[in-house]
Amino acid sequence: MEEKEEKVTKLSSKSANQYDAYIERQNRKKQRLTRRLVMYAIVVAVIVGSMSIYHFNQRALKAEKMEEYEQLEQELADLNQQETDLNNEIENLKDEEYVLEIARTNYFFSNEGELIFKLPDEAPSY
Repeated sequence: MEEKEEKVTKLSSKSANQYDAYIERQNRKKQRLTRRLVMYAIVVAVIVGSMSIYHFNQRALKAEKMEEYEQLEQELADLNQQETDLNNEIENLKDEEYVLEIARTNYFFSNEGELIFKLPDEAPSY
C-alpha cells in the first residue's frame, strides 16, 4: 500500500518562532556538550595511554635491572668463593709438607731413595 504524504504547513507566529529558536539553541547546546565530552574523552585516552606505555616501559626496565642484579650477585658469590679458595691455597702453601707433596705429584721430585714410575692415564687399547 502506498503511504500518504501529509503536508502540514507551519504557522508563522511569534510563539512558534520562539519555540523553533529554543529547540535550535537546545540542539546546539547538545552538540557543544557532545563535542566537549568527545574532546575530554580523547584527552583522557591519550593521558591514560601514555601513562600505560610509560608504566610498561618501566616494568621492562625493572625486570632487566633485576636480571642484571641477580647475575652480578651470582658473580659476586663466585668471586667470594674464589677468594676463599685462594686464601686457603695461600695458607696451604705456607706449609712445607704441602709444597713438597705438590712438587712430588706435579714435577716428579722424589725423596732420597725413592723411584718414581709414571703410569699412563689412558686405558690400554688392547
